[in-house]
Amino acid sequence: MLTFEQKQEIIESFPQLTKKEISLKRVNYHFEGSLYEKTIVVEKLHPNGNGFVFVGDLLKYEKEAGDNGLVNIRDYDEEALREIVRDAIDYLSEEEVEDLPIIETWVSREGTELNLEFNDRSWNIYHQGNLEETFGTREDAVAYLREDGFRLSK
Repeated sequence: MLTFEQKQEIIESFPQLTKKEISLKRVNYHFEGSLYEKTIVVEKLHPNGNGFVFVGDLLKYEKEAGDNGLVNIRDYDEEALREIVRDAIDYLSEEEVEDLPIIETWVSREGTELNLEFNDRSWNIYHQGNLEETFGTREDAVAYLREDGFRLSK
C-alpha cells in the first residue's frame, strides 16, 4: 500500500488538479476544468492512506464504485492510482456526445451475428436487437467476443 505522501506525489503529478486541505488533515483534489458541477476528483485523502476517487458511472469501475460514484483507493498501487485519476479527469472533461453510436458486426463460425455498439460511455453487445452484455471498455468487449469464437465481420 502506498503511503499518504506517495499518493499525494502521484496525484500532484497531474497539473490539472488543485489541492485543497479540509478537516482532520485530509485533502481534496479539484479539477477546475470540469465540464460538470462536480469538480472533486480525489476526495478525503487521509494520512492513514484512505481516500476516494470520483469515477461517476464509468462501467470500468462499476464493481468498485459505490452509488455515489466514488472508489476507495486505500490499497491501490502506483499504476492503478495513476490510471483511475487519469480516467476521472477524462470523465469530467468529456462532453456527452449525441452522435451516432459506433456499431460493429461480429460473426461466429456458425454464422451467428452479434453487434458491438458504443454509446453512453459503454460497449454493448446485442443479439437480434436484445442486449446481451455490457462492458466498460472496448478491449473487454472484444475479449469476450473472441473467447466465444466471434470475429469482426469485414
